[in-house]
Amino acid sequence: MTNDEFRMTNENSIFHSKSAEDTIFLGKKIGALLQPNDVIALTGDLGAGKTTFVKGIAEGLGIQDYVTSPTFVIINIHKGKLVLNHVDLYRLEDKNEIEDLGIEEYFKSGGVCMIEWAERMGDLLPKYSEKIGIKVISEHEREICVSSGLALRLR
Repeated sequence: MTNDEFRMTNENSIFHSKSAEDTIFLGKKIGALLQPNDVIALTGDLGAGKTTFVKGIAEGLGIQDYVTSPTFVIINIHKGKLVLNHVDLYRLEDKNEIEDLGIEEYFKSGGVCMIEWAERMGDLLPKYSEKIGIKVISEHEREICVSSGLALRLR
């Protein structure tokens, strides 16, 4: 995988991944550019590659931990050059359950907050959050849409 294979294909900042390694590569590039208090909202169907993408983010942040989906514990915290607060809302469908987590404490903690299934947050999601959507194209291919704020950092 070369840097040239991950370039913006249009103004919507669409990237194409042909493998899990490609997805990790893009995550690593973005992770290296993240700043304190960045909140990233991840969306995509089950099995789209959200956790795979977060593995790349962790690498970009210099995190050595093995990154897994916090589906049952809801939040995993990993330490690197910035703390990565990895949130998975898959099991929570009620907005009140999400509110009860106190998740907003992580938004301004000085680390990075990555939220899988972020669409479940509704208006609890900060307006300043960046968005990344992952769409399954085929068994190995994904389309990754990166919001303009993050895409500008990649230039």
